[in-house]
Amino acid sequence: MPCQVLVAAAAAAAVCFLMSALGVTAGAHRLWSHRTYKATTPLRVFLALANSMAFQNDIYEWARDHRVHHKYSETDADPHNASRGFFFSHIGWLLVRKHPDVLEKGRKLELSDLKADPVVMFQRNYQVLLLCFLVPMLVPWYLWGESLTVGYFLPGLLRYTVVLNATWLVNSAAHMWGNRPYDQTINPRENRFVAFSAVGEGFHNYHHTFPFDYATSEFGHKLNLTTVFIDCMCYLGLAMDRKKVSKDTIRARAQRTGDGSNKIVLPEVLLKMKISAFRR
Repeated sequence: MPCQVLVAAAAAAAVCFLMSALGVTAGAHRLWSHRTYKATTPLRVFLALANSMAFQNDIYEWARDHRVHHKYSETDADPHNASRGFFFSHIGWLLVRKHPDVLEKGRKLELSDLKADPVVMFQRNYQVLLLCFLVPMLVPWYLWGESLTVGYFLPGLLRYTVVLNATWLVNSAAHMWGNRPYDQTINPRENRFVAFSAVGEGFHNYHHTFPFDYATSEFGHKLNLTTVFIDCMCYLGLAMDRKKVSKDTIRARAQRTGDGSNKIVLPEVLLKMKISAFRR
Protein backbone atom coordinates (compact mmCIF):
# COMPACT_ATOMS: atom_id res chain seq x y z
CA MET A 1 0.00 0.00 0.00
CA PRO A 2 2.70 2.59 0.87
CA CYS A 3 4.39 1.81 -2.46
CA GLN A 4 1.14 2.38 -4.36
CA VAL A 5 0.61 5.69 -2.57
CA LEU A 6 4.16 6.79 -3.43
CA VAL A 7 3.60 5.90 -7.08
CA ALA A 8 0.42 7.99 -7.06
CA ALA A 9 2.32 10.91 -5.53
CA ALA A 10 5.07 10.55 -8.16
CA ALA A 11 2.42 10.55 -10.89
CA ALA A 12 0.93 13.72 -9.42
CA ALA A 13 4.42 15.27 -9.43
CA ALA A 14 4.84 14.32 -13.11
CA VAL A 15 1.49 15.88 -14.04
CA CYS A 16 2.35 19.05 -12.12
CA PHE A 17 5.78 19.12 -13.77
CA LEU A 18 4.27 18.92 -17.25
CA MET A 19 1.65 21.55 -16.50
CA SER A 20 4.26 23.90 -14.97
CA ALA A 21 6.66 23.36 -17.87
CA LEU A 22 3.97 24.06 -20.48
CA GLY A 23 3.06 27.26 -18.66
CA VAL A 24 6.61 28.41 -19.37
CA THR A 25 7.33 26.85 -22.78
CA ALA A 26 3.97 27.00 -24.57
CA GLY A 27 2.84 30.04 -22.59
CA ALA A 28 5.41 32.62 -21.48
CA HIS A 29 7.90 31.60 -24.15
CA ARG A 30 6.30 30.61 -27.45
CA LEU A 31 2.97 32.42 -27.08
CA TRP A 32 3.69 35.63 -25.16
CA SER A 33 7.41 36.25 -25.76
CA HIS A 34 7.57 35.38 -29.46
CA ARG A 35 3.93 35.38 -30.63
CA THR A 36 4.60 32.24 -32.67
CA TYR A 37 0.91 31.24 -32.60
CA LYS A 38 -2.42 32.57 -31.41
CA ALA A 39 -4.49 31.17 -28.56
CA THR A 40 -8.13 31.53 -27.57
CA THR A 41 -9.04 33.00 -24.19
CA PRO A 42 -9.65 29.59 -22.51
CA LEU A 43 -6.20 28.37 -23.57
CA ARG A 44 -4.55 31.63 -22.49
CA VAL A 45 -6.21 31.33 -19.09
CA PHE A 46 -5.02 27.73 -18.73
CA LEU A 47 -1.46 28.68 -19.71
CA ALA A 48 -1.50 31.60 -17.27
CA LEU A 49 -2.58 29.28 -14.45
CA ALA A 50 0.09 26.76 -15.48
CA ASN A 51 2.66 29.56 -15.55
CA SER A 52 1.63 30.56 -12.03
CA MET A 53 2.27 26.98 -10.93
CA ALA A 54 5.78 27.26 -12.41
CA PHE A 55 6.25 30.51 -10.43
CA GLN A 56 9.10 32.00 -12.49
CA ASN A 57 8.02 35.61 -12.07
CA ASP A 58 4.87 36.69 -13.90
CA ILE A 59 4.33 36.34 -17.65
CA TYR A 60 4.90 40.05 -18.33
CA GLU A 61 8.32 40.15 -16.65
CA TRP A 62 9.34 36.75 -18.07
CA ALA A 63 8.48 37.80 -21.63
CA ARG A 64 10.12 41.21 -21.27
CA ASP A 65 13.40 39.72 -20.02
CA HIS A 66 13.29 37.05 -22.71
CA ARG A 67 12.87 39.60 -25.48
CA VAL A 68 15.86 41.51 -24.10
CA HIS A 69 17.80 38.23 -24.01
CA HIS A 70 17.16 37.61 -27.71
CA LYS A 71 17.85 41.16 -28.84
CA TYR A 72 21.08 41.54 -26.84
CA SER A 73 22.20 37.92 -26.42
CA GLU A 74 25.58 37.39 -24.69
CA THR A 75 26.04 41.09 -23.84
CA ASP A 76 25.67 42.94 -20.54
CA ALA A 77 22.08 43.70 -21.58
CA ASP A 78 21.32 39.96 -21.60
CA PRO A 79 19.76 39.09 -18.19
CA HIS A 80 21.53 35.69 -18.11
CA ASN A 81 24.58 36.44 -20.24
CA ALA A 82 26.20 33.03 -20.88
CA SER A 83 29.58 34.62 -21.63
CA ARG A 84 29.84 35.19 -17.86
CA GLY A 85 29.98 31.43 -17.27
CA PHE A 86 27.75 28.48 -16.48
CA PHE A 87 26.91 29.40 -12.89
CA PHE A 88 25.87 32.96 -13.72
CA SER A 89 23.71 31.98 -16.70
CA HIS A 90 22.13 29.08 -14.79
CA ILE A 91 21.25 30.65 -11.45
CA GLY A 92 23.75 33.38 -10.56
CA TRP A 93 21.86 36.05 -12.49
CA LEU A 94 18.97 35.62 -10.04
CA LEU A 95 21.26 36.16 -7.03
CA VAL A 96 22.50 39.62 -8.00
CA ARG A 97 20.96 42.88 -9.12
CA LYS A 98 20.30 43.22 -12.82
CA HIS A 99 23.03 44.90 -14.83
CA PRO A 100 22.08 48.54 -15.62
CA ASP A 101 22.09 47.67 -19.34
CA VAL A 102 19.38 45.05 -18.77
CA LEU A 103 17.15 47.63 -17.09
CA GLU A 104 17.86 50.30 -19.71
CA LYS A 105 17.21 48.07 -22.72
CA GLY A 106 14.16 46.51 -21.09
CA ARG A 107 12.55 49.93 -20.65
CA LYS A 108 12.98 50.64 -24.37
CA LEU A 109 11.25 47.49 -25.61
CA GLU A 110 7.83 47.57 -27.25
CA LEU A 111 5.55 45.69 -24.85
CA SER A 112 2.13 47.07 -25.77
CA ASP A 113 0.93 43.61 -26.83
CA LEU A 114 1.53 42.28 -23.33
CA LYS A 115 -0.07 45.28 -21.66
CA ALA A 116 -3.13 44.91 -23.89
CA ASP A 117 -3.65 41.26 -22.90
CA PRO A 118 -6.04 41.15 -19.91
CA VAL A 119 -4.95 37.61 -19.00
CA VAL A 120 -1.31 38.68 -18.76
CA MET A 121 -2.06 41.77 -16.69
CA PHE A 122 -4.46 39.95 -14.37
CA GLN A 123 -1.83 37.30 -13.70
CA ARG A 124 0.78 39.99 -13.10
CA ASN A 125 -1.40 41.71 -10.51
CA TYR A 126 -2.83 38.67 -8.74
CA GLN A 127 -0.31 35.85 -9.09
CA VAL A 128 -0.13 33.93 -5.81
CA LEU A 129 1.82 30.99 -4.41
CA LEU A 130 -1.33 28.87 -4.07
CA LEU A 131 -0.93 27.24 -7.48
CA CYS A 132 2.77 26.56 -7.04
CA PHE A 133 2.75 24.79 -3.68
CA LEU A 134 -0.67 24.49 -2.05
CA VAL A 135 -2.58 23.02 -5.02
CA PRO A 136 0.03 20.29 -5.77
CA MET A 137 0.07 19.46 -2.06
CA LEU A 138 -3.69 19.52 -1.37
CA VAL A 139 -4.99 17.73 -4.48
CA PRO A 140 -3.27 14.36 -3.67
CA TRP A 141 -4.35 14.76 -0.03
CA TYR A 142 -7.96 15.33 -1.05
CA LEU A 143 -8.20 12.71 -3.84
CA TRP A 144 -6.49 9.70 -2.24
CA GLY A 145 -5.52 10.69 1.27
CA GLU A 146 -1.85 11.42 0.58
CA SER A 147 0.01 12.86 3.55
CA LEU A 148 0.53 16.62 3.40
CA THR A 149 4.26 16.08 3.95
CA VAL A 150 4.66 13.88 0.87
CA GLY A 151 2.37 16.19 -1.10
CA TYR A 152 4.47 19.22 -0.18
CA PHE A 153 7.88 17.68 -0.86
CA LEU A 154 7.13 15.60 -4.00
CA PRO A 155 4.53 17.30 -6.25
CA GLY A 156 5.33 20.61 -4.55
CA LEU A 157 8.95 21.34 -3.71
CA LEU A 158 10.77 18.66 -5.73
CA ARG A 159 8.67 19.30 -8.85
CA TYR A 160 9.25 23.06 -8.52
CA THR A 161 13.01 22.56 -8.20
CA VAL A 162 13.17 20.28 -11.26
CA VAL A 163 11.13 22.71 -13.40
CA LEU A 164 13.35 25.61 -12.38
CA ASN A 165 16.56 23.79 -13.26
CA ALA A 166 15.13 22.46 -16.53
CA THR A 167 14.33 26.04 -17.53
CA TRP A 168 17.71 27.36 -16.38
CA LEU A 169 19.53 24.72 -18.44
CA VAL A 170 18.20 26.44 -21.56
CA ASN A 171 20.00 29.61 -20.46
CA SER A 172 23.22 27.85 -19.47
CA ALA A 173 23.90 24.42 -21.01
CA ALA A 174 22.11 25.16 -24.29
CA HIS A 175 24.35 28.20 -24.73
CA MET A 176 27.55 26.24 -24.13
CA TRP A 177 27.42 22.58 -25.21
CA GLY A 178 26.19 21.16 -28.49
CA ASN A 179 26.45 21.73 -32.21
CA ARG A 180 25.44 24.81 -34.21
CA PRO A 181 23.98 23.56 -37.49
CA TYR A 182 22.10 26.73 -38.39
CA ASP A 183 24.37 29.59 -37.28
CA GLN A 184 27.88 28.98 -35.98
CA THR A 185 28.41 32.69 -35.33
CA ILE A 186 26.14 32.67 -32.26
CA ASN A 187 26.50 30.91 -28.90
CA PRO A 188 23.20 28.94 -28.60
CA ARG A 189 23.55 25.20 -29.34
CA GLU A 190 21.44 22.15 -30.12
CA ASN A 191 21.38 20.15 -26.88
CA ARG A 192 19.25 16.98 -26.78
CA PHE A 193 19.44 16.59 -23.00
CA VAL A 194 18.05 20.09 -22.55
CA ALA A 195 15.41 19.38 -25.20
CA PHE A 196 14.28 16.35 -23.20
CA SER A 197 14.35 17.99 -19.77
CA ALA A 198 12.76 21.26 -20.91
CA VAL A 199 10.03 19.57 -23.02
CA GLY A 200 11.38 20.79 -26.36
CA GLU A 201 13.39 23.92 -25.63
CA GLY A 202 16.87 22.49 -26.25
CA PHE A 203 17.02 23.08 -30.00
CA HIS A 204 18.48 26.44 -29.17
CA ASN A 205 20.66 27.21 -32.16
CA TYR A 206 17.58 26.77 -34.33
CA HIS A 207 15.47 28.87 -31.98
CA HIS A 208 17.88 31.82 -31.94
CA THR A 209 18.21 31.60 -35.72
CA PHE A 210 14.44 31.38 -36.29
CA PRO A 211 12.81 32.75 -33.11
CA PHE A 212 9.41 33.14 -34.79
CA ASP A 213 8.96 29.38 -35.43
CA TYR A 214 6.34 27.96 -33.07
CA ALA A 215 8.07 24.54 -32.89
CA THR A 216 11.55 25.94 -32.02
CA SER A 217 12.88 22.99 -34.05
CA GLU A 218 12.78 21.56 -37.58
CA PHE A 219 12.19 18.03 -36.26
CA GLY A 220 8.49 18.26 -35.42
CA HIS A 221 7.45 16.32 -32.32
CA LYS A 222 10.83 14.70 -31.69
CA LEU A 223 11.86 15.46 -28.06
CA ASN A 224 9.36 18.31 -28.20
CA LEU A 225 6.29 17.82 -26.02
CA THR A 226 5.52 21.52 -26.21
CA THR A 227 5.04 21.30 -29.97
CA VAL A 228 2.83 18.23 -29.46
CA PHE A 229 0.73 20.24 -27.00
CA ILE A 230 0.36 23.25 -29.34
CA ASP A 231 -0.57 21.00 -32.26
CA CYS A 232 -3.20 19.26 -30.10
CA MET A 233 -4.62 22.65 -29.10
CA CYS A 234 -4.82 23.60 -32.79
CA TYR A 235 -6.66 20.35 -33.53
CA LEU A 236 -9.16 21.21 -30.78
CA GLY A 237 -9.63 24.73 -32.13
CA LEU A 238 -8.03 26.41 -29.10
CA ALA A 239 -4.93 27.62 -30.97
CA MET A 240 -4.30 28.79 -34.52
CA ASP A 241 -1.98 30.63 -36.91
CA ARG A 242 1.19 28.69 -36.12
CA LYS A 243 4.27 30.25 -37.67
CA LYS A 244 6.74 27.84 -39.31
CA VAL A 245 9.94 28.23 -41.29
CA SER A 246 10.04 26.49 -44.68
CA LYS A 247 12.45 23.62 -45.28
CA ASP A 248 14.10 25.54 -48.12
CA THR A 249 14.80 28.50 -45.84
CA ILE A 250 16.23 26.23 -43.16
CA ARG A 251 18.53 24.45 -45.63
CA ALA A 252 19.70 27.68 -47.22
CA ARG A 253 20.54 29.19 -43.84
CA ALA A 254 22.28 26.03 -42.62
CA GLN A 255 24.43 25.93 -45.75
CA ARG A 256 25.29 29.59 -45.45
CA THR A 257 26.08 29.97 -41.73
CA GLY A 258 25.87 26.49 -40.13
CA ASP A 259 28.76 24.37 -38.83
CA GLY A 260 27.98 21.53 -41.27
CA SER A 261 26.39 19.22 -38.71
CA ASN A 262 22.83 19.49 -40.05
CA LYS A 263 21.74 15.95 -40.98
CA ILE A 264 19.30 17.10 -43.65
CA VAL A 265 21.71 19.46 -45.38
CA LEU A 266 24.78 17.23 -45.23
CA PRO A 267 23.73 14.68 -47.92
CA GLU A 268 23.06 17.52 -50.35
CA VAL A 269 26.47 19.02 -49.68
CA LEU A 270 28.14 15.64 -50.22
CA LEU A 271 26.21 15.16 -53.47
CA LYS A 272 27.44 18.50 -54.77
CA MET A 273 31.00 17.55 -53.81
CA LYS A 274 30.70 14.25 -55.71
CA ILE A 275 29.30 15.98 -58.79
CA SER A 276 32.11 18.54 -58.67
CA ALA A 277 34.74 15.80 -58.37
CA PHE A 278 33.16 13.84 -61.27
CA ARG A 279 33.27 16.91 -63.55
CA ARG A 280 36.97 17.26 -62.90
